[in-house]
Amino acid sequence: MTPEITQLAVMAAVLLGVGLFGGILAGLLGVGGGIVIVPVLYHLLDLLDIDSDVAMQLAVGTSLSTIIPTSIMSMRAHLKKDAVDVALLKSWGPAIAFGVVIGAVLIGLVEGEVLIAVFAVTAAAVALHMAFAPESLRLSDHLPGGIPRFGIGTLIGLISTMMGIGGGTLTVPTLVLCSYPIRRAVGTASAIGLIIAFPGTIGAIIGGWGNDELPPFSLGNVNLVAFAILAPATMFAAPWGARMAHAIATRALRAVFALFLGITSARMFLDLLT
Repeated sequence: MTPEITQLAVMAAVLLGVGLFGGILAGLLGVGGGIVIVPVLYHLLDLLDIDSDVAMQLAVGTSLSTIIPTSIMSMRAHLKKDAVDVALLKSWGPAIAFGVVIGAVLIGLVEGEVLIAVFAVTAAAVALHMAFAPESLRLSDHLPGGIPRFGIGTLIGLISTMMGIGGGTLTVPTLVLCSYPIRRAVGTASAIGLIIAFPGTIGAIIGGWGNDELPPFSLGNVNLVAFAILAPATMFAAPWGARMAHAIATRALRAVFALFLGITSARMFLDLLT
């Protein structure tokens, strides 16, 4: 094997592993797998000497595209457990979609360092909350309605799109603080991932269209080779995670969420400082 082929084979194996791991997390935590896919894909693209700005935009866009099939598989598994709040999706979906549109526009306007910073800061904040906030902590006995609900949904859609994640990273703790059981929050977040990923992917394709710095087989800011490896793996593994979510104790579920967010955030902060 030539060094180039060996490198590509290793990268393909890494992407396959990340896809399986991301799929499990998607079902387990409702996060769409992007919380793992974005940083790993970003660093793989960096190894290929892709400009950091382009690499982060491509990682975010490709991650959003993989969340579409993953969210469908995860949502179906959670629906079987009656863990998806369909009524909440109908009332909250338009606000989240509105935030996605804003986020998709911003991705094409800001530099890659901004996207890295958004990812690192948000992941760190949520990890600290999940790790140290008392499980009994509640800010409300229900999700606010009206303008507050629309504003929260818009913010979740905006930040999640800029991070390239399915929304569970923000949706789960938000719903838990509003007295939702964590398993129902995770199930509902898996469906919200689809609301975020579909328009977000379209925005990523449009935003990167015609960029000569993109690597081969890229459709705007979505790399088709990475998608072809990641998407089947995440779809295959998502139902495993969904089953695990209904078998693991709540405390353990929070610990898993915090651990992976903390590790990911630390790694992205390190990139900003080096």
